[in-house]
Amino acid sequence: MDLFSNLALGLATAVEPINLLYCLIGVVIGTAIGVLPGIGPIPTVALLLPFTFGLDATSAFIMLAGIFYGAQYGGSTTAILVNVPGETSSVVTCLDGHKMAQQGRAGPALAIAAISSFYAGTIATVVICLLSLPLSALALKFTAVEYFSLLVLGLLAAVVLAHGSVMKALAMVLLGLLLGLIGIDVSSGAARMTFGVAELGDGIDFVPVAMGLFGLGEIMANLERPPVRQVVSQKVRDLIPSWADLKASFPAMTRGTLIGCILGVLPGGGAALPPFTAYAVEKKLSKNKAMFGHGAIEGVAAPEAANNAGAQTSFIPLLTLGIPANALMALMIGALMMHGIQPGPQIMTEQPQLVWGVIASMWVGNLMLLVINLPLVGIWVSMLKIPYRLMFPAIALLCCIGTYGIANSVFNIWLMLGCALVGYFFIKVGAEPAPLLLGLVLGPQLEENFRRAMLLSDGDLLVFLQRPISAVLLVVAAMLILVLLSPTVFRKRKEALAE
Repeated sequence: MDLFSNLALGLATAVEPINLLYCLIGVVIGTAIGVLPGIGPIPTVALLLPFTFGLDATSAFIMLAGIFYGAQYGGSTTAILVNVPGETSSVVTCLDGHKMAQQGRAGPALAIAAISSFYAGTIATVVICLLSLPLSALALKFTAVEYFSLLVLGLLAAVVLAHGSVMKALAMVLLGLLLGLIGIDVSSGAARMTFGVAELGDGIDFVPVAMGLFGLGEIMANLERPPVRQVVSQKVRDLIPSWADLKASFPAMTRGTLIGCILGVLPGGGAALPPFTAYAVEKKLSKNKAMFGHGAIEGVAAPEAANNAGAQTSFIPLLTLGIPANALMALMIGALMMHGIQPGPQIMTEQPQLVWGVIASMWVGNLMLLVINLPLVGIWVSMLKIPYRLMFPAIALLCCIGTYGIANSVFNIWLMLGCALVGYFFIKVGAEPAPLLLGLVLGPQLEENFRRAMLLSDGDLLVFLQRPISAVLLVVAAMLILVLLSPTVFRKRKEALAE
């Protein structure tokens, strides 16, 4: 009964005119940044965070969430028509989606991508509703001991699931943890790694770091890459898919949704894991494996369903445990903190209107995306004509304005520009910066919960193994490390990421 009353509260909140407006703004911005390669949801959310100060927390969170799952829709449009993935999650869609477009079937490919995303988004919303209450009830039993073990597991999962070298990902996490410790120690009052800079007394603000690493750093790297954007010449038609296409796609989109729902919850999974896994599973199960890579409609349905389901279910650990599943969820935690809301299990009882309003808005937003994406496909593709050299100055200016507005501090601008150079360097050396942002956000929580656990146990480290939930979480973390150290698993992981 609580579920239905909470859903009723959420729907009532989501359909308020002001929230509908911000949901629409979010999904339109999300679609636009999904269409434009190199401008992903992470830098966009980081850029818009300072501009949400004056908004109600529920409206701000609905808009930011809309940007995230809206980007999954937009990325598929350019992947199919231009063979350029607007988002990392749309890389797989290029394989069969663009082949379909070259065969004159761009319309069915776009339609199946949109329908798969809507279907997956609807199922994922139901999954969030069903899991949120029991998980938050379980989380209320967590003490500092369990939270510390959960954070350790989350950070290790971010290392295991990150792209590229494991050692580089581990180095990124450790660097993020060190940066998170900068500032005045609340217990002793001692300054830690501030080097006499007064602005570092309150610690490093994650918004300039995120803007620099993911926004300016990524776009600086994109300026070096020559734009190759050739839209298929065929006119987009047949946007209503045939019964045969729907029949062939439905099992694939169902399996993709299930895979996305499971992998989206995993800490550190990122945007690429669900669609790549769904495509690999579909290719293995298909009776006509030869069609994959040559225009198989299942190769569009499965990854599109997986990336949308994964995007939405990644909100589950955030809303129930206060733990970010990926770098963008870390930004969402920052958005909550900026509005004076402490993420964690208590948010379900203290802020039910926000939590259930956001959950209900996901279904409303997916419905909006289905309506606005297909009819406006021509507008989205025309945005690709905007050259990077014109977008970069505008984005840099907005980043500087937004960063300065956080604390009216020029120091934040210099911090952002410094992080942009560091982010550019990371791209050049093949180090993924997402684990760094997770470490930066989770570092203070890790330290705080460790200290509380030590106070509760009088300094006995065995307390982490004596409490059942904590012991299970640490055993899983240890198993992750042991599995990763296996030469066979290490080789298979390298091959899978390369593919």
